[in-house]
Amino acid sequence: MATVHLRIGDLVWGKLGRYPPWPGKVVSPPKDLKKPRGKKCHFVKFFGTEDHAWIKVEQLKPYHPHKEEMIKINKGKRFQQAVDAVEDFLKKKEKQGGKEQSSEGKGDSKGKKTPTKPLKILEEDDEDLSALKDPSEKPASSMEPISKRLKIVEEDTRSPSIQAADSTAINGSITPTDKRIGFLGLGLMGSGIVSNLLKMGHVVTVWNRTVEKCDLFIQEGARLGRTPAEVVSMCDITFSCVSDPKAARDLVLGPSGVLQGIRPGKCYVEMSTVDPETITELSQVISSRGGRFLEAPVAGSQQVSNEGMLVILAAGDRTVYEDCSSCFQAMGKTSFFLGEVGNAARMMLILNMVQGSFMATIAEGLTLAQATGQSQHTFLDILSHGQMASTFVDQKCQNILQGNFKPDYYLKHIQKDLRLAISMGDTANHPTPMAAAANEVYKRAKALDQSDNDMSAVYRAYIH
Repeated sequence: MATVHLRIGDLVWGKLGRYPPWPGKVVSPPKDLKKPRGKKCHFVKFFGTEDHAWIKVEQLKPYHPHKEEMIKINKGKRFQQAVDAVEDFLKKKEKQGGKEQSSEGKGDSKGKKTPTKPLKILEEDDEDLSALKDPSEKPASSMEPISKRLKIVEEDTRSPSIQAADSTAINGSITPTDKRIGFLGLGLMGSGIVSNLLKMGHVVTVWNRTVEKCDLFIQEGARLGRTPAEVVSMCDITFSCVSDPKAARDLVLGPSGVLQGIRPGKCYVEMSTVDPETITELSQVISSRGGRFLEAPVAGSQQVSNEGMLVILAAGDRTVYEDCSSCFQAMGKTSFFLGEVGNAARMMLILNMVQGSFMATIAEGLTLAQATGQSQHTFLDILSHGQMASTFVDQKCQNILQGNFKPDYYLKHIQKDLRLAISMGDTANHPTPMAAAANEVYKRAKALDQSDNDMSAVYRAYIH
């Protein structure tokens, strides 16, 4: 393959992390920004974003020769807006007689530098990555994530990677599977998952009980399935993400359900958080029709789902897990294979039990601070500087203090998960007293009509 020589000002298609090829322009880097050592790369400004990045030459293609190819394989409003921005740039350049009047990567007339600094992308085998690694890091276990990892370092914390809602460029380049993907359920979690599948170039057919929720995804390039059975019959791999065990069973066993579309070799992936018994039942009925089954519940929230940063816990058919590789990379930051069917359901319930109990304790601390005349804001400030500091704690406490309970993870769903975890403890004859206490607080919050609010609305159970 002939080497492509690029110069400052050339238009290119650049591959940044897990994003599809994106239109950009080779520009001069800021004077104080050093080129990554040992790498042949160019500094690129991406159209339709505020982002700049060093991109390796093998991840760059000239814009015009590859334009039709890239437009065919990529979809989405943001991608089209970026292409439109390139065309506008070309029109303006033509009007100016081909003279480019740009100061990107340089100071303005007063010598000021551009405030936005780039992401420096380092692969695991980069020479200078060793300085970033934690010397105490342990070798990968048997539960090693399927995705290849990249270290992404922000040179300036004021400069976000791409956009907050689209920060999925973490696990390396994605080559979308050529398998047809189906997705059932476009709730808080499912919507973000489907958006990222489409963004990364997958061919997706969607279905939702409320069909209007499909409209946005159809506009983004998804296809519409009229019933779950139709989606499964049309697709090679079908994912499901619904609210609870009953919804999961109804989707498979109900009228025009998944089971009616299953044929030998078809793959069904259950992403709902349900109990091990439900998962075992669904696995058996899918397998009885010759289908291949994987459970893959996800740890995260609506925001995390939108950002493509979910943690996926999978169990069941290992070959299905491997077939889902590009899908899992699109929707999550890492995935784990936990063995036989039921293990992922158990692990997810344990994780959500801990999270739900923790949230109830935080709410209890905030209300006790208020009841004893202490500042809740000071309590949060102290908490955020201690060992318990986390994005979760900060976001949930801020929501409480602002009275903002817009759902990121429904309160009714975390209560359901606590109930299922307690039941699992009963089956194993293992005590779950903390979860049981937290469950009662969430039940109280539900009685106060907080079911459809965020889980942080458990706070209201303590003040009424």
